[in-house]
Parts: sequence; structure tokens; C-alpha cells
Amino acid sequence: MNQGMATDTYAGWGAAITQAELGVTPAELHGSITGFLCAGWSGRAHELLDSLALESGAGSIAGENLNGLIERAAAKINNRLYAQESIEFVLPEGPLAARADAAVDWCRGFLGGLGLTGVLAGPAQTTEVAELLSGLGQIAASHLACDDDDGAALDDVLDFIRGAVARLYTVFAPARRP
Repeated sequence: MNQGMATDTYAGWGAAITQAELGVTPAELHGSITGFLCAGWSGRAHELLDSLALESGAGSIAGENLNGLIERAAAKINNRLYAQESIEFVLPEGPLAARADAAVDWCRGFLGGLGLTGVLAGPAQTTEVAELLSGLGQIAASHLACDDDDGAALDDVLDFIRGAVARLYTVFAPARRP
């Protein structure tokens, strides 16, 4: 069953995750996929789910839907990173506070996905990489208190995340062809 473009939304991701009975948010899973890709991961759904110790508790159709969603997302994210285009986030529609919470979840997922690949245990990181990881870690550890007037502030945070991801990709996965 191909769910196609409908799953490219936060709600679509949420439905696939709920159907597969996983305990992560859509933003967190999307961030994990991006973290894996920044470290040179191949984009196979089962590798990601195994590394994150996530198992689908539902039947095979739910697992296939989730695997397909992950693999489509991985291809799209990898192509954007390789083309040096800004990544797109999976954030909910609606109140700014919900989008801010999802951005925090996305950073947590990204750092977790990146960390599970082992690239952070490699040779000493440059000051730039350490600063980028520290900034992402601060976002991941925070609660971004937003009201509807803070849209520009959230956009600034999202721009920082996009820039950090692009730079980390060039450091950890140089000259990698999708």
C-alpha cells in the first residue's frame, strides 16, 4: 500500500508511526533519519530502526508503510543535502508552540541519529563542528517557549539548524553521491 505524498505531512508521519506502534514523534524520527544521512548512512529503514532500537509492534503492512516512508524520506533528504539545498522539516501545522516543540524533538532525533552512527567517536572534532553540535544540543535540551508573535525567532532557530545540518553533512559525508 503506497501512501505517497500524504505521508509527507506531520499528520501523515504521525499516522504511519502510530500504525507501526513506535514511541517517537514524527519530527524526532525525521531528525534521526537526517542525522544518519549526515554520517553517511545508506538509507535502509531497517538499519535505522535497528540502530534506534525501535521495533514495529504492528503487522507487516504497518511495517512496510513505515519502511517505505523512511526510505522515501531518506532519498529526498539525501538528495537535498547532496545538492546543497536546505532540508525541509516535518513540523505540525497550527500553533507556533507546537512547531517549536517539534523543532526541539527534531534536534533530539538528529543528534541521536548522528551519534548512533559512531562518527562523533572518531578523531577529535574541529572547533566549528563542536560549536555546531553544542548549538544543536542546546536546542535539543531546551523548551522553546513561543507565542504566536515569535514566528521570526523560530524561523531563526530553524535557519540555524538547517545551516548546521548542511555543514555537518559536508564534514561527515564528503563527496558522497546519493
